[in-house]
Formats: sequence, structure tokens, C-alpha cells
Amino acid sequence: MADKDFRKLKRWELIEIIEGLQKDLQETTEENDGNKDKKIELDVALQSIRAEQAHREKKQHLFSALGILLVVAAISVLIATRLVPVLQVSGKSMEPALENGELVVIKKTTKIKQGDIIGFYYQSKILVKRVIGTAGDYIDIDEDGNVYVNGEKLDEPYAIKKDLGECDIDFPYQVPEGKYFVMGDHRSVSVDSRSSAIGCVAEEQIIGKVAFRFWPLSKMGFLK
Repeated sequence: MADKDFRKLKRWELIEIIEGLQKDLQETTEENDGNKDKKIELDVALQSIRAEQAHREKKQHLFSALGILLVVAAISVLIATRLVPVLQVSGKSMEPALENGELVVIKKTTKIKQGDIIGFYYQSKILVKRVIGTAGDYIDIDEDGNVYVNGEKLDEPYAIKKDLGECDIDFPYQVPEGKYFVMGDHRSVSVDSRSSAIGCVAEEQIIGKVAFRFWPLSKMGFLK
């Protein structure tokens, strides 16, 4: 094959050709000592091609990772310039809807209703929970962790490991005026309005509704 034809070959094709020559030389090495030098040259050439191929693949992976980071950075800048709060989820209390480390956008709104996931200030932290009841609602939770609002059992497909969790309040409990009763979806680990340490969330504590997840990219989308 002419040199110009070799230059047209892809790397994997060159590797296959060289490996074939190596095999042929290996079979005839004992008969002709001169083939040993040729075999060494082929080994060096093959190692060189493989090293270059590995280097190119490493660069491709790097560029792919950089591309993802640039997308996230661009989204973050766009969100920041529009003064929309961005929050990183911390902990497991909202699994499976939201997982630790995910990045979400909070939509500022005063129209909060039952079932919404909200971000709110608690001391020096920002917590994320789901609204279970609004002002005037009567909340009750049985021994199995089933939740009732105004006597009606809630259908909660989002909740896992239903139980009373950390609870030191008496039921039924009426939500005070201007406040919201909130709970995490992962009931066994969430500390929320069932505990007097957190209590109900006042309107002035609320940042807004968690509306959109943009990290990880594989789960990007609006939240229900």
C-alpha cells in the first residue's frame, strides 16, 4: 500500500494492520532474527498510535465536560441577571422529588397552594418543603403516617416512608392565620411543621415556589 493510502487510514485501521503484522512477525521470528528488529519497530509504532488515540479521547471528554459546565454557567448567569433566586438542594428530606445537590430556580409568587414545593428562610438557612395546609386548615396524621386535611385523606404519591417522623405537636392541628403547614416528602428524615422547632411557615419567610430544576442536566425541567 502506498504512503498516501496509509495517510487516509483511520487510527483503528492502522492499529489493526500493525497488529496483523506483529502476529505474522511473531510466527517467523524464530526462523529469522532480522524480524526481531522489525517487530520492535512495529511495537513502538503501535504504542505511539495508541498513545495519540488515548490523548485525543481524553481531550474529547474534557471538552464535553467543559461544554456542560458552560451550559450551566450560562443558565446561572441568565437566571441571576433576571433576579430569580437559585438554590442548591441540601439533604434528603425532599426525596424523591428533589435530591441532594440539585440546583433549582425559585419563582417569586404570593399564590402558594397545597402541594406546592416552596423555599423559605429558617434562621440562617433556606429550607425546601411541600405545602400540606394553608391558613385555617385542620391537619391530622395517623399512626401510619397518613395525612388528613379538614378530614380528607391526602393522596400523596410523592411521599416515601410515611410515618409521624419528628413530631411534638398535638393533632388535629389548625394552621394559624398567615401561615403554612409544610412537610418534606421523605417523612422519616424530614424535620418540618410537625416539629415545634420549625413550626408553620409565615408568609414573610417564603421566598417563592420551586419551579424549575436545571441541574443535573439529565433531570432538567419544570417541577409539578
